[in-house]
Amino acid sequence: MDFFADFFVALRRMSARRAAPPAHSKPEPAAARPPAPPRRIGPAGIALIKQFEGCARRRADGRYEAYPDPGTGAEPWTIGWGATGKGIRRGTVWTQAECDARLEADLARYAAEVARALDNAPTSQHQFDALVSFHYNTGAIARATLTKRHKAGDYAAAEAEFGKWVHAGGKRLPGLIRRRAAEAALYRRP
Repeated sequence: MDFFADFFVALRRMSARRAAPPAHSKPEPAAARPPAPPRRIGPAGIALIKQFEGCARRRADGRYEAYPDPGTGAEPWTIGWGATGKGIRRGTVWTQAECDARLEADLARYAAEVARALDNAPTSQHQFDALVSFHYNTGAIARATLTKRHKAGDYAAAEAEFGKWVHAGGKRLPGLIRRRAAEAALYRRP
């Protein structure tokens, strides 16, 4: 009987050795999953935003003053690199350093919002940069059909959605047409 017991113990050991990879072998790579979306905007995205936002209304003293929204001619008041929100109104004045610091903080916030909206959908850095620029300008990443198309992997349809966001204050604006075309071009870059 001991022979049979020893036989089955040896058989279990052999089975266990076959199931486990040898100690000297490399583990097999995990199933190829597309990368999660980037979490930070890249240089191409920052350049695109700066190109279209501009650090406008520089005064003779080198500081910047708030200006009304180009689409409405009023609210929201904007300053620096397109900053809007609490505390920005007619008469607000910032230094270049304040404009740059606000841009950096806003880009971090908008990038986090885009990453959250994409919910780990496969996204290249250029796609992410274009989406952050879009969101920085519209604030619409969570509700836009553009986001739904991207998450579904229909990148051609997502790219086409940029062109639908060219109105402000009920008007079709040439600056928004150019910006959306530039964002779509960045989005389709490899």
